[in-house]
Amino acid sequence: MIFSKQLVNWYLQNKRDLPWRKTQDPYLIWLSEIMLQQTRVAQGLPYYESFVNAFPTVFDLANASEEQVLKLWQGLGYYSRARNLHHTARFIANELDGKFPGDYKSLLALKGVGDYTAAAIASFAFGEKVPVVDGNVFRVLSRVFGVETDISNASAKKEFQELALQLMTQDSKADFSQVNWGPAIFNQAIMEFGALQCAPKNPNCEVCVFNTNCVALKNGMVANLPLKTKKTKVTNRFLNYLIFEDQHHYTRIQKRSEKGIWYNLYEFPLIETESDANLEELIALVAKQYSNSIEITAIESLQLLPIRHKLSHQNLSIQFWKVSTNGVLPDGMPFSEVVKMPFPIVIYNFIERFKTEI
Repeated sequence: MIFSKQLVNWYLQNKRDLPWRKTQDPYLIWLSEIMLQQTRVAQGLPYYESFVNAFPTVFDLANASEEQVLKLWQGLGYYSRARNLHHTARFIANELDGKFPGDYKSLLALKGVGDYTAAAIASFAFGEKVPVVDGNVFRVLSRVFGVETDISNASAKKEFQELALQLMTQDSKADFSQVNWGPAIFNQAIMEFGALQCAPKNPNCEVCVFNTNCVALKNGMVANLPLKTKKTKVTNRFLNYLIFEDQHHYTRIQKRSEKGIWYNLYEFPLIETESDANLEELIALVAKQYSNSIEITAIESLQLLPIRHKLSHQNLSIQFWKVSTNGVLPDGMPFSEVVKMPFPIVIYNFIERFKTEI
């Protein structure tokens, strides 16, 4: 079996038409790779297009404010990616004259660029012979070649990189009439194969081009590979957001300044509890925290049941409470201004749904 040739042939017949595959511009490739970290292509594509329209060059992104970047990123999740993206754009624009480093090792020095992203940029933009290794690649190689190494082990990535590099170079002199053979086409092909054909659950092995050679299929191990034993610890949190409303129908928001989820995004004043709070408990907590500074006239829940919102390592239970007040909030804002700020998507969705009621 010449793995690389079969893989590329499959890719040429099945690949999706994606804009970042039509360029060797490292800025556009970098933008797409950062956005697609832990994000499906269908979800990331509209954001990519919006960013390219708003910031067609690295200088445009560098000159934007962080709030502009976070607002455009709103809903994509893992917001540290957006902050690192902005930081790196400024570094490249101001320190490197807008020119991206041209090799894998130099790319690794950029903030927010890890092994996978550096390999993708180096191979796609500069043709460097360096393999990408992500979840798709782990899955394809472990199944086809029967690799039972636990991918949660630190040493696993190097093992898979070495295997991918061997496969990348085994047929490097092949004559593919439709493409120029190289590291870029191999990397794109193996990622696409993992995304479309060798899916995490219930792949259609009957039509797989490797079904006569796949070790996992022969041994009934498709569902068990890749092997991963280490599980992420998940914590439960209970968040109560207070939608203050004064006599002018102004409210108040705050910027999250502590490192953690949603850093530098905006939110309504927050009271965190150890379980879902009922109205009586919430009234007591609000009175304790705000009665000396704000005259509260009424508190009511703005939904029947808490909103359940799952993050990679946290399960959030979120409730929104309307808090009516007398007088004028000293730091109040009209909702027409509030909606312009970058919020976590769960809060933004609430604002969009209830803005006529609050």
